[in-house]
Amino acid sequence: MDKFRMLFQHLQSSSESVMNGICLLLAAVTVKMYSSLDFNCPCLERYNALYGLGLLLTPPLALFLCGLLVSRQSVLMVEEWRRPAGHRRKDLGIIRYMCSSVLQRALAAPLVWILLALLDGKCFVCAFSNSVDPEKFLDFANMTSRQVQLFLAKVPCKEDELVKNSPARKAVSRYLRCLSQAIGWSITLLVIVVAFLARCLRPCFDQTVFLQRRYWSNYMDLEQKLFDETCCEHARDFAHRCVLHFFASMQSELRALGLRRDTAGGIPESQESSGPPELPEDLDSGSGKAHLRAISSREQVDQLLSTWYSSKPPLDLAASSRLWGPGLNHRAPIATPGTKLCHQLDV
Repeated sequence: MDKFRMLFQHLQSSSESVMNGICLLLAAVTVKMYSSLDFNCPCLERYNALYGLGLLLTPPLALFLCGLLVSRQSVLMVEEWRRPAGHRRKDLGIIRYMCSSVLQRALAAPLVWILLALLDGKCFVCAFSNSVDPEKFLDFANMTSRQVQLFLAKVPCKEDELVKNSPARKAVSRYLRCLSQAIGWSITLLVIVVAFLARCLRPCFDQTVFLQRRYWSNYMDLEQKLFDETCCEHARDFAHRCVLHFFASMQSELRALGLRRDTAGGIPESQESSGPPELPEDLDSGSGKAHLRAISSREQVDQLLSTWYSSKPPLDLAASSRLWGPGLNHRAPIATPGTKLCHQLDV
């Protein structure tokens, strides 16, 4: 389960080409699912439309939600829309760009399902067999209205004794199937024309705004990913230092109580030296992590996380240092090793 979660997070944080590949994979899975589906219409007057429309629209809705689920930008879009403005203004153009990008990928698999269902025609025949106008067919002239409705409800079931080998059933089924295929091909042609126009006409417009929105949408994705990685790195480093401080404190307590004896003569170490405990050398050394070790208490971490959510820093490095000051600056001075450990253990 952990491997599946890690794979899912990796796919979410991957590049745009990988996300397009995932959408194509969902579309291929859609084709396989529909081809292996055993369609059986209930052939009941009250349930035909419900079953046919449900099979035509419910799987596309589930595939659309799956497309939104695997897309990382959908979460970023909602977070960007809902976050407070703070020191960084919100650009609605970037949100619209991300929304269009997410919808384009998420609608691929549902559209494939709907087109397959319409071109096959079984769902359409089951859903709208009771809605056919009997006056368009001469075979219903000698039937009562109740018999006509019962007959039309049995049209999708060609093996039923009531409609078996009936020319009227074949005529109604052929009429609905042709109508379904006409709608499916019309939607296919419309999608191709829209995609062609979008591809051909986009270079005719100014590309500056498009490039800016694409850049900043990618920036938001990378910024959130780097922030999560830095939080994990700081949490690991902070926990490591807290554990080392804890054992250093316990060592001083053991020396004070005289419970620890040396290995040579069994003399308590507290009798030999009563100085302060020596901390490990690498506990508060720089080692390239000064920007992590500068934040060394729970209050500072909570303030940092709250500030990141409520008021993200402006996209101006010179202005950022003036706004936050030395309190949350990544170049703030590091606490000296001799500082008391009460705040360090407040996790």
